[in-house]
Amino acid sequence: MSLAVPGDPRLSARFQPPPALHRGDRVAVVAPASGFDRASFDAGLTLIGERYRPSHGPGLFERHRYLAGDDARRLAELTAALADPQVRGLFCARGGYGATRLLRHLAAQPPPGPPKPLVGFSDITALHLWLQAHGRVSIHGPVLTQLPRLAEATRLRLFDLLESDAPAPALRGSDCYVGGVAEGPLLGGNLSVLSRVLATRCMPDLEGAVLLLEDQGERPYRLDRMWTHLELAGVFARVRGIVLGTFTACEEPGAAYSSTEVLRELAQATGLPCAAGFPIGHGTVNEPVPLGVRVRLDADAVSLTFLESATA
Repeated sequence: MSLAVPGDPRLSARFQPPPALHRGDRVAVVAPASGFDRASFDAGLTLIGERYRPSHGPGLFERHRYLAGDDARRLAELTAALADPQVRGLFCARGGYGATRLLRHLAAQPPPGPPKPLVGFSDITALHLWLQAHGRVSIHGPVLTQLPRLAEATRLRLFDLLESDAPAPALRGSDCYVGGVAEGPLLGGNLSVLSRVLATRCMPDLEGAVLLLEDQGERPYRLDRMWTHLELAGVFARVRGIVLGTFTACEEPGAAYSSTEVLRELAQATGLPCAAGFPIGHGTVNEPVPLGVRVRLDADAVSLTFLESATA
């Protein structure tokens, strides 16, 4: 068993939480990545509309190949929503691919406007990393098209996280890969996207962090390749612990090994406290979690405790 040095509160002090949302607040719906299914979108819009006042521009439904409109449209929509003082939070319509393309334009500038929560996951990890590189807290949580497929308890967790000044309830995983305890700001998200943002100006400082990783549709050798990239880049020498969410559809057809075996072996090689099977990611459950807040990972107890609130 390994034991990481307890987290220094100063590590998370560099991240600024946004103000809490209230019922009836105006929120923006943005599509910074792929196009999306309209029926799922409308169902998700109805759900957040029961609590807030969502708005979006007419360009939201545009398509450019596999993207929700060209880069200029998506960038303008995102930056306008961040800068608008009447908008209190942002919900992403879908992940997929495309947010990473915006980083070439965002890298040279801080987020416009005051801190406000941005909710999304998967490809939206690119925007989370950019926000954390500028000291902002954001929400790794369901996109609008996923929200209707999730349990009501998960939706309520998201709303409570956005509206409460109390830390989010703890989460439990299913497996301990390396025992030990680690504290630090929770950073990361989708493994594939994070590996692409490494060594760019949009990558936050991972020193002392607890690293969250999840993914979908990546075969074991690809997971190994991306993990090895993180290792060669010195990531595991800087973080204090590893939280693994769901890795769905990541099996090699007909193979005598599983993605779980590969990830366990890779995690054990780091020697860092690591627990797996947390309900975060592309699975049937995607519990929202704040990024940039200080957490305590107890890998032996397979628990993740949130020590700070997501909003001020």
